[in-house]
Amino acid sequence: MGDPSELLAREAERMADHVRRLLLPGDDGHHYDTSHIGGRVDTTTLLLKTFGRRSGKVIYVPLIYVKYGEEYALAASKGGADEHPAWYLNLTAQPDITFKVAGKIHRGSWREISGEERAAVWKALSDHYDPYHAYEKATDRLIPVLMLKPIEELVEI
Repeated sequence: MGDPSELLAREAERMADHVRRLLLPGDDGHHYDTSHIGGRVDTTTLLLKTFGRRSGKVIYVPLIYVKYGEEYALAASKGGADEHPAWYLNLTAQPDITFKVAGKIHRGSWREISGEERAAVWKALSDHYDPYHAYEKATDRLIPVLMLKPIEELVEI
């Protein structure tokens, strides 16, 4: 199976390459092969631009999404960890966001959903990316589900 540190290093390089591809003009990187971790060959991803809540530095995060109505749904899963991902914590510190989906860059807003709406969107997310089922079982926390809404199209992220 290999040394865990080597596996983590390979996955980190894979993610860095994914971000580089998503930062290029066009839609390169929009579909990402997650079959090596139980997902699909054509998993849809977007690129979220956040700012470190302490550092203030720009951070780009590739995230799995599903289109839901006129919004984009995300799960703050962190692989089923018991703590929220850093991107989610950074996002909660800012009302406006910038994100890129399939070659289009948007300034937008976000909201966290709950109740019946969350249940319906969670089903769509976990149907799109099967590992979310295992992530949900691995943690006691309720995995936040967020909706991104495009407000205006931009030229650059």
